[in-house]
Amino acid sequence: MKKLKWLLAGALILGLAIPYGYAAEKVTYPISGLGLQVKTKVKAKKKYVIACVVKNSTNPYMVKQLEGLKKAGKDMGFEPVVLAPAKQDSIEEQVRIIEDLLQRGIDALVVHPSDSNGIVPAVEKAVAKNVPVVTIGTPANSDKPLFRTGVDYTETGAVIGEWIAGKLKGKGNVIVLEGPPQAQNARERNAGISESLAKYPGIKILASQPANFQRLMGMQVMENLLQKYNKVDAVIAANDESALGAVMAIKAAGRSEDGILVAGFDGNEDASWAIKKGQMAVSYNTDPISSAYCAAAYLVQYLNDGSKPPAKFLPYPSALNKPLITKDNIDSYISKFAWWK
Repeated sequence: MKKLKWLLAGALILGLAIPYGYAAEKVTYPISGLGLQVKTKVKAKKKYVIACVVKNSTNPYMVKQLEGLKKAGKDMGFEPVVLAPAKQDSIEEQVRIIEDLLQRGIDALVVHPSDSNGIVPAVEKAVAKNVPVVTIGTPANSDKPLFRTGVDYTETGAVIGEWIAGKLKGKGNVIVLEGPPQAQNARERNAGISESLAKYPGIKILASQPANFQRLMGMQVMENLLQKYNKVDAVIAANDESALGAVMAIKAAGRSEDGILVAGFDGNEDASWAIKKGQMAVSYNTDPISSAYCAAAYLVQYLNDGSKPPAKFLPYPSALNKPLITKDNIDSYISKFAWWK
C-alpha cells in the first residue's frame, strides 16, 4: 500500500508552479510498485470477468497495458479479457467491441479510449447495464466512469518541459510535436509543456504541430520543420514514437551533430536504447502495466463490496515515482524497471 500526498505533489517536488488538481489529502493506493514488480493484497471474492479495451495492438504501450490487466487477473483472481481494434485507433471499432462485450456479459470494463467524445455512448451504455467503467489515459467526456487512472498528462508535460528548460539554461528554440488534437490526454500534455516553457522568456517555441503519437508522422513533420528552421535546440514530442520519428528526421537531415535535445514520453524499448545511444535525451516512464493494474484493483474492490475510489482521477504512476529516464539512469531503468521487457 502506498500513501501519497497530493498537495500539488509533482509541482512542489520539481519546483513547478502548475496546479495539477490533486486533492490536498492522503490517498492510499491499493497497489504499489511499477512494471512487473507491481503488487497488491486485493483479492476478488468471485471469479469476475473484467475486460480491457485499448486503442490498438501495434503500439507496445497498448500491448503492455493489456498485459497489466492479465497480471492483475492472475494476482487478484479474476478472469481478464483483453481486446483492441484491428484498425489502429478506430473509435468505431472500440465501441463495437464494448457493445459485443456487454452482450456477452462482463462484470467490469477498463478502456483506453481512442476519442474522448466518441467513446461516451459505449461507456454510458455499460454503466446503464451496471457494468462499472474505468478509463486509462484518455478520459471519456462523461461523469459516468467510476474513475480515471494512468498518468496525469498535464503533470508529465510540465515535468519534461521543466527538464528541457533546465538543460537549455532557460534559453533556446524548441519544437513541440503534439499528440492527436481530438484526444483530451494529448491536449493536457501539451498544456503542461506550454505552461512550463512559458515561465522562461528566453525559450521560444518555434512550432507546435500534431504528430498524432506516430513515428512516421513525427518524422514527416520534423523533416518539414528542419527545412524551415536552421537553429533548433530541443524537440519535445508527445510520446516516444513521435520522438523517435524526430530522431530519424534529424539523422536524415544530417543534423545529428547539432546537439538537438529530443524528449519523449512512455519509456518504451526503442526510446530506451535511443537514450542509451545518446540519440534521445529524456523520456518519462508512464508505465502502462501499473496503470491497468491500478484500474483493476479498484474495480475488484468495488465489485467485492461497493467501495468507491476516493477521487474521480487517481494518477498512477506519478512524478513521485521518479519517472524521468536519462543517460544517468538508463542502465538501471533497463535492468530493473522497464515495462517493455
